[in-house]
Amino acid sequence: MKRAIIIVLDGVGIGELPDAAAYKDEGSNTLVNLKKAVPTLNLKNMCDLGLGNIQGAEILGKVNTPKGLYGKLAEHSAGKDTTTGHWEISGIWLDKPFPTYPNGFPDDIILPFEKAIGRKVLGNCVASGTEIINRLGDEHVKTGYPIVYTSADSVFQIACHEDVIPVSKLYEYCTIARKMLSVGRVIARPFIGSNGNYTRTERRKDFSLEPPENTLLDYVKASGMECAGVGKIEDIFAMRGITRSVHTTNNHDGIEQTIAYLKEDFGGLIFTNLVDTDMLYGHRNDIKGFASALEYFDSRLPDIIKAMKEDDILFITADHGCDPTTPSTDHSREYIFLLGYGNLTPGDIGIRSTYGDIAKSIAMYLGIKEDLRGRSFL
Repeated sequence: MKRAIIIVLDGVGIGELPDAAAYKDEGSNTLVNLKKAVPTLNLKNMCDLGLGNIQGAEILGKVNTPKGLYGKLAEHSAGKDTTTGHWEISGIWLDKPFPTYPNGFPDDIILPFEKAIGRKVLGNCVASGTEIINRLGDEHVKTGYPIVYTSADSVFQIACHEDVIPVSKLYEYCTIARKMLSVGRVIARPFIGSNGNYTRTERRKDFSLEPPENTLLDYVKASGMECAGVGKIEDIFAMRGITRSVHTTNNHDGIEQTIAYLKEDFGGLIFTNLVDTDMLYGHRNDIKGFASALEYFDSRLPDIIKAMKEDDILFITADHGCDPTTPSTDHSREYIFLLGYGNLTPGDIGIRSTYGDIAKSIAMYLGIKEDLRGRSFL
């Protein structure tokens, strides 16, 4: 009963890609810049696997005999968003990035959406989610108009107070928007609070496009094995290829749910997204929070490894960068790191040309016939 585990530390890049300038991401290096900003950052357990032995990341803590497989991977697809990154990890490429709207959504998008939901909208601009609900929350409560905003990523975000527009109705609005738009994700952002002091709740939900081709997840499911999603994996893949899933509230919950799946007996894939580094700290340029979140994951890595079975292989990686030390609060176009452990040969896999090498390697290990992008490093 062979099994592979992918854990994505959302937004944890490891150095700008050669085309970073085209994305205005020169100088981004989430892990290395974070270590420079917080010299006490200690990721001992990941460094034991080889994190500090990755080319250019020696500052993190190089060891003489890494216990794991290690390297870094370039993104072949255009873009730097969550969906593109996860899809490429699963073995498919996108030739064109999802559309973005740096000036807000044009009338040919907003007016049909307003007509479809029977309400006007507030905002319609690029904004921080925490800032815009505090700025427009009172008006939203007064009028009942949903708040619509976007970012440098391909997202259409709808924020509604849970006592003004029930979460079920918010999800309905998102479903309507999903059918109308070609953005990577439509995101429901429920919040609570009053009088200019509002807080987002944990009932966020992503409505993603379906992958245009079969991913590793589809092939795992078609082979008769299990594919368990932890966190927002079910949203990112629109439930395609997933046989079981669990939503999570934070990284602690995501780690606990991953360990729970590891303790079960089944063959196939466990795919986990741990979002706190990106959502709570990267986008808010919270350097100390980001460092603490990484150290917390590192402290729990022995628990994850302890729960693994003899034929399990574990890959720890990321989906893009989100460098909290740069002026930008958006994702950054970066390499991602890769650490492997378990029934694998330790060593340096160098610099790979696509995230898809992860999917190809897992497919080879599980004995699955597929037509995925990439090249196995096993």
